[in-house]
Amino acid sequence: MSKILVLAEKPSVGRDLAKVLKCNNNKGSYIEGNKYIITWAMGHLVGLMDPEGYDNKYKEWKMETLPMLPKHMKLVILKKTSKQFNEVKKQMNRGDVSEIVIATDAGREGELIFQRVYVLAGCRKPVKRLWISSMEDAAIQKGFQTMKSEEEYKNLCMAAVCRAQADWLIGMNGTRAYTTRYFKRLVVGRVQTPTLAMLAERQERIEHFQKEAFYKVALTDGKLTVVSENIANEEAAELLAALCNGSTAVVTQMKKERKKSFPPKLYDLTSLQREANRYFGYTAKRTLDMLQELYEEKLVTYPRTDSQFVTEDMKDSVEELVEKMPVLLSFVDYGQLGHGIKRVINNAKVSDHHAILPTKEVVEKGIADLPADKKNLMMLICQQLVQATGEEYLYEQTDITVKCQEHDFKARGKIPVQMGFKEVEKAFKQLCVKAEPVEEKEKETSIPAGYEEGMRLFPVKAEKTTHYTSPPKPFNEDTLLAAMETAGNKEFDSETEKKGLGTPATRASII
Repeated sequence: MSKILVLAEKPSVGRDLAKVLKCNNNKGSYIEGNKYIITWAMGHLVGLMDPEGYDNKYKEWKMETLPMLPKHMKLVILKKTSKQFNEVKKQMNRGDVSEIVIATDAGREGELIFQRVYVLAGCRKPVKRLWISSMEDAAIQKGFQTMKSEEEYKNLCMAAVCRAQADWLIGMNGTRAYTTRYFKRLVVGRVQTPTLAMLAERQERIEHFQKEAFYKVALTDGKLTVVSENIANEEAAELLAALCNGSTAVVTQMKKERKKSFPPKLYDLTSLQREANRYFGYTAKRTLDMLQELYEEKLVTYPRTDSQFVTEDMKDSVEELVEKMPVLLSFVDYGQLGHGIKRVINNAKVSDHHAILPTKEVVEKGIADLPADKKNLMMLICQQLVQATGEEYLYEQTDITVKCQEHDFKARGKIPVQMGFKEVEKAFKQLCVKAEPVEEKEKETSIPAGYEEGMRLFPVKAEKTTHYTSPPKPFNEDTLLAAMETAGNKEFDSETEKKGLGTPATRASII
């Protein structure tokens, strides 16, 4: 009887797959059953050859040997994992194995890990792709029932190859060039060097910043305070304050309107890394590492996603998850659950994987026994699901304009009408342990009652206030990720417009 070989990315994932596929004969480097053989990589088993492998002249770092541009890039088995590679190769080429299943992480790097092993193992057997976003048993079973040909993921694999070769060409040549030129080891990379440039540019702006003063004039009749626009000249501000002080002002405009703020989107990897940094001070790497562990523990869906939406066929399961959130979050009650499931559904904005979600398994297990850092991350993901599907925040905004000495002075009031998703947001902020305080962008203020257009205010008190421009703030991981994402989107939008490469939503799959 022929068998199917399944290659997972890690031993822990291999064991989970073996359990679902009823493979019980553990051979150490693989687990065998009646129909399936499960084996695994350990991250990358194969890598690109170092420069010395192409030519002995590259053994010495010299400027005259640059640039190094191999006509064909070669693969080599990594020494530290060569034993496992040889075992995988042996299993792939077994006479009773008729088919291979790619069960590495369902993303660009997972494709690269498999294809490199497949090529160096000299395997030519037919291949199918297991593509799942959750390690829950039901998701694994469904994934094996709906596998597709590897051809459908060929472009994703080629994107991974291009990325790896770009890293080699830029990293190897750039590092050798700068190190040789400046007699000090200077590492250059496709991502790290532009990021370092952003940090250096921001630091330069901070160090050379010269603050400048600007002025405002505030008027008050004892109840209402209105403020002028910024005034660059101090004498002009003093003159306006002197003219207005003790004089009459008139309410020229009184505008009230009902407004709304929509709930946030679900998390993709970058937005979750940013907020984990804001609330808990976690680095992007720490957040990703914990997410990967939670994924392998079947508590969250696939973490390396660039989508903040789910697909139409997930509607019922997302609704079920939302209804269970008060079980996990003590600060959420059933009265705060909204009916905004449709808002998070968008098939067109889900490419490889949907947004990061808690799983049904975490609802059953709970989060009380998790380590504190993982518990924080799970709470963040869960509360975001409640917010994203919650009711809008409704508020009444009042704008008032007062004219005095032919100058306009303004004030804005804002009072909530329906807290909606912000009720959950506020409760979470009060409960969670924050590494740094989260700045509130909008403060609730109200305009005193009794004012209307045409009303005269006499006498008013006027006062000049002095303010100063502020230097840009140093990057933290949150703001650096945001800047990188913005820069990446701008560059990608420009290139895609010229070359027709796709939409910004696919950026993370290409660069």
